[in-house]
Amino acid sequence: MKFNYDIIVLGGGHAGCEAAVAAANLGSSVLLISMDLNSFAKMSCNPAMGGIAKGQIIREIDALGGQSAIVTDASTLQFRMLNKSKGAAMWSPRAQCDKNAFSSNWRKIIESTSNLDTYADIVTSLLFENDKIAGVYTKTGAIFKSQALIITAGTFLSGKLFIGRNQFEGGRMGELSSYGLTEQLIERGIRTDRMKTGTPPRLDIRSIDLSKAEVQIGDQNPEKFSYLPFASSIQKEHEQMPCYIFHTNAKVHEILKSGFADSPMFSGLIHGKGPRYCPSIEDKIRTFEGKDSHQLFLEPEGRNINEYYLQGFSSSLPLNIQLEALKNIAGFENAHIYKPAYAVEYDFFDPVQLKHTLESKLVENLFLAGQVNGTTGYEEAAAQGIVAGINAHLKINNLQEFVLSRNEAYIGVLIDDLITKGVDEPYRMFTSRAEYRILLRQDNADYRLTEKSYNIGLASRDRFEYTKKKYQDVNALLLLAKENNLKAEVVNPYLLSIGSKVLSESKRIEDLIARPDIHFRDLYNFVPRGTKLKYLANESSEDSNTLLSYENELMQSAEIAIKYKGYIERERLQAEKLHRLESLKIPLDFDFEKVSGLSIECRQKLKKYKPATIAQASRISGVSPSDISVLLLYFGR
Repeated sequence: MKFNYDIIVLGGGHAGCEAAVAAANLGSSVLLISMDLNSFAKMSCNPAMGGIAKGQIIREIDALGGQSAIVTDASTLQFRMLNKSKGAAMWSPRAQCDKNAFSSNWRKIIESTSNLDTYADIVTSLLFENDKIAGVYTKTGAIFKSQALIITAGTFLSGKLFIGRNQFEGGRMGELSSYGLTEQLIERGIRTDRMKTGTPPRLDIRSIDLSKAEVQIGDQNPEKFSYLPFASSIQKEHEQMPCYIFHTNAKVHEILKSGFADSPMFSGLIHGKGPRYCPSIEDKIRTFEGKDSHQLFLEPEGRNINEYYLQGFSSSLPLNIQLEALKNIAGFENAHIYKPAYAVEYDFFDPVQLKHTLESKLVENLFLAGQVNGTTGYEEAAAQGIVAGINAHLKINNLQEFVLSRNEAYIGVLIDDLITKGVDEPYRMFTSRAEYRILLRQDNADYRLTEKSYNIGLASRDRFEYTKKKYQDVNALLLLAKENNLKAEVVNPYLLSIGSKVLSESKRIEDLIARPDIHFRDLYNFVPRGTKLKYLANESSEDSNTLLSYENELMQSAEIAIKYKGYIERERLQAEKLHRLESLKIPLDFDFEKVSGLSIECRQKLKKYKPATIAQASRISGVSPSDISVLLLYFGR
């Protein structure tokens, strides 16, 4: 057994799993320490991956060579592409998952990754040498040495659970909290505070009357998350499972209000700030007092179990109030609770004290990722994990850091927001947070990121070559659309059938695709057979599902490039202007007091946040355009 590693990862959640596998695949020897080796990337809350902006993040992790998309595809119960009625920048993939299969699939990957060991234990304190991380001590008495440490402890640092006036320790139900690390880091100057999150009750589906529900099914032709040419579980073998929609009512709200006096949120027992965009049911009732009904989603937690998750009913109210309220929802009259809703309060660290690499500015070779940085969501955690894992490996090998900018990835937006603006509530990603979302689409993350990852040694050669071939094929489709016309008499019957304006003469394919109601896939049927690209005309593939999925990806990418050409070009020009400011570095220990002409507020904010570039400084609240002009002049630009 080894006790010396290049990198130790503390915590086996979504951030920890991505960090450990990424660092190990890059060549570092890695030890992943987690309390329970059967709970890797456990879906403590919603058993789903993706969603608005979050789906883009999972695709970006996949493009970098991460594992979350692969695990999701292997565990999928239902797939939906959200926001298809909106523009392509808003399309977001989401998959309902089998939570037990999800953890099991992660464990398979972890245990088949070279250079990666696991150990079941609790880290009780950190080991330092010359103000640098040197290792950890564990509850069982083990001492592990390392050059770098990545803390991905989720909600477990001083975690406390609440159900009404009952409170007890835990990072989640049935699992112990971790103590001592926060105090050590405070001694090193790292700022900390408390945050709160919550989870709804888990119910026995056999006790619910589904005849009173609206059924929500998955997409008819489900896509998947990973760009690799492998079908997901529902594409190749399993049927999709439905979700069910229910609604609260005025009676339910009255019952819930009767428990407010015992709510730890309202009584002052919980001090941490909860997530604004995933509020508890009691928060929703208080905030939207005039609303008599709220939508609830009953979602499967596994293919072979009866446990369902009631999204929209997160709570910390007493158990008796929860049960009485549930029984007054139509269909829930005989509801049986497997596990009550509860809230959890935990320590997090101020992300402003991190570099873009997620290394601490105060403790060398200490990296922080996931909910310990004030975020909420599996996807945000996994994104930070892979970035921390990559950079921990690069740092200890004296290699150039790996940083994604805001115009390259949602991951770049996420990390820049955290370290530039900080958090005063759990941070969640939205498409609206990205200035260049037409560039950061869910369909093109491989185009944006795979080569970058391949160049540092993470994305495999097979993935890189596959991506290169894919975009050669997309460009061939774009050329076909540009150089070929369709005759009016050939395409007009189709145009009439969809209510689109008919042609009086032949027209280029790309001009027709530019119409909002026309799709490349439909027009391709009218392309003369001799003109069609060979890979798309091949109807005898051994794996027809994989070929069809590949064709659909190509068609989608080409169609988006044509329909949104003007928007894409405009955002690309704006991004290039931003990039010029990103290249203007500010020394870490720079004294802003010696720059005359800056406002007092600007000086205060720059001293607090210590931006690494002029562009980063421009995004700090309180720093005006005139302040940026002064900085540009000072640095000789």
